[in-house]
Amino acid sequence: MKVNLHTHTHRCGHASGSEREYIERAIAGGITHMGFSEHAPFAFPDGHESTYRVPMSQAKDYMDTVRALREEYKNDIKIYVGFEMEYYPLYFRDMLNIVNGLGAEYLILGQHYVDNEYPPQSPYVCTPNLSEEKLCQYADNVIEGIESGVFSYVAHPDVFNFFGDDEIYDRHMRRICKSAKEYGLPLEINFLGIRSRRIYPKESFWRIAGEEGCEAVFGLDAHAPNNAYDEGSLPLAEWLVNKYGLKISEYPTLTDPKTNKKFEL
Repeated sequence: MKVNLHTHTHRCGHASGSEREYIERAIAGGITHMGFSEHAPFAFPDGHESTYRVPMSQAKDYMDTVRALREEYKNDIKIYVGFEMEYYPLYFRDMLNIVNGLGAEYLILGQHYVDNEYPPQSPYVCTPNLSEEKLCQYADNVIEGIESGVFSYVAHPDVFNFFGDDEIYDRHMRRICKSAKEYGLPLEINFLGIRSRRIYPKESFWRIAGEEGCEAVFGLDAHAPNNAYDEGSLPLAEWLVNKYGLKISEYPTLTDPKTNKKFEL
């Protein structure tokens, strides 16, 4: 594994470590291309800021810090800086304007809530859920995000914790996979889910992705410097790839969210 584009830092409030520590761990592990993708900053219309995001007040410093370190480590590793961002129908354009104003080089689509998150409080995707309506809304939002053309790949697409009928799950996840295939957007096998023993990666999702001929990408989803290279989670990720015949995008193409133009790593 030479590429990881899913990295957080202490700035999101639920991770630890400085940007420098992540970079040095990645270099030591043999990563050649690294992307920082903090949770996109956003203030809702009433001024509320979600506590899992990089605060608006720290967003510029985040960008400046990574760019300075990129220059410092340019002979050792290629570094990109962007954000993990949701597709919320009500707020998408406002969120996009913020990250583009900061100079985001790429975005990954990580849908953490159904609907628009706030207000009122929308269902968190990891909370056990039996509702087909909410599963459908989750799939609709991910598909609209894919179709927007601004994202480089879909982070943890199998994150929705559905406990209902398998046929219902299959139907809506297949819609996501068909859309990703049509638009050529890779789907992420998320290493945080592996090392934290979460509900994802969900094997039934990756069976569907394989049947639909989707591309997959490995994402470390690093929340501590030691996760910036995670050899312990790699075997299970590779097992999923091999079992379901997934196509791995080792060097995924990135999309500039301001122009929607693609560029190579």
